[in-house]
Amino acid sequence: MSKLKEMLRLMEQFLEDRYPYQAQELTADAYRGDISSFLEWLDSNEVQLETVEEGHITAYAERLRGTLPQIASRARAIVALRQFFSYLVYEEKFLPEDPSAQIAVPTVPKSSPKSLTLEQIESLLDSPAGDDPAALRDSAILEVLYGCCLRVSELVGLKMDDVKLGDEELWVFGKGGKERVVPLGEKAHDALKNWLSGAGRDAVLSLRATSVTKQEKAVFLSTGGPKRGQQLSRQGAWKVIRGHGDRVGLGKELTPHALRHSGATHMLVGGADIRYVQELLGHSSIRTTQLYTALREEELFAIYVRSHPRAEVRLKDE
Repeated sequence: MSKLKEMLRLMEQFLEDRYPYQAQELTADAYRGDISSFLEWLDSNEVQLETVEEGHITAYAERLRGTLPQIASRARAIVALRQFFSYLVYEEKFLPEDPSAQIAVPTVPKSSPKSLTLEQIESLLDSPAGDDPAALRDSAILEVLYGCCLRVSELVGLKMDDVKLGDEELWVFGKGGKERVVPLGEKAHDALKNWLSGAGRDAVLSLRATSVTKQEKAVFLSTGGPKRGQQLSRQGAWKVIRGHGDRVGLGKELTPHALRHSGATHMLVGGADIRYVQELLGHSSIRTTQLYTALREEELFAIYVRSHPRAEVRLKDE
C-alpha cells in the first residue's frame, strides 16, 4: 500500500470513529476534504505522516491563505487537522506526540445570523403548491423549521415516535443528544399532519420498491428516485429549502438556519422572553441566544415604541 493510501485509510478510520452518525455527515465530509488536501500536500512534498512536525503544519496553514480566502474555511481546516492528529496520538497511539497542538486556529469574527422578513417568510411558506406527496412534505419541512425553530439535523433526525400530534409537540434530540420538547404551532401541526396522512408519507412508502427497513421510522422521507421512502438526508433537506427559496426569489439569503433564526427573531420581536427562546432553541448558554437579539433597527424601534411607556407618551405628545 502506498504511503498516501495508508494516510487516507487512517483518515477514513478517524472519520468513522469520530463522526459515525448521519446528523454529522456534513462535518465529516468537510473534514474529509480538509484532511485529504493536507495529506496530498504531504505526499507531494515527500513527507510521511510519522515524521510530520509543527513546521510542516505551519507551512500548510500559511498556504491555506491563498487557497481558502474565507477565515471560517481556514479555521475549520485547522480544527480538522488538530482533531485528526489528536486522534492519532491519544486513541491510535500512531504518533508519540501531537505536532498540531500549538497551531493557532484563526479567529472567526462573530456575526448575527440573517433574519428574513415576515413577508419573505410568508412567501416561502406559500411556495409548496398542490396535494402530491412532495408538496405536502415540503410544506411540513418549511413550517416545522420556521415554526419550531429546529436545526436541519434535528429535522431530518425526527422519528415517528417523536411526533405527538395530540399533544401538539415534538420531542427533539439536539446537540450532544440533549432532548427537549418543542411546541407545535397550528400551522406546523397542520402541515405535519397532512404529510403524515395517507396522501403524503404513507403514499411514498406504498410506492417504494425496496423492503421495509428501519428508515421507515423517519418522519421525513425522500419522495422520488432510487431513494424513495428512505430517510431524507441533510443535503436533501437543503435542496428542498433552496429550491423553494429560488422559486420566491430569496436565493442565497435562504438557508435552513435562516428559518430557525427567523422564527426565534420574530418571537423576540413579538415580546417573547429570551430565556424561553433559549429553551426552545436548545442553547446551553444564553450567550448564544443573545446573537439573535441583534435585530434590525426598525424592529428595535418598534419594540421600544410598543413596550416603553415614556416612548409612547413622547410620541403621543408629538
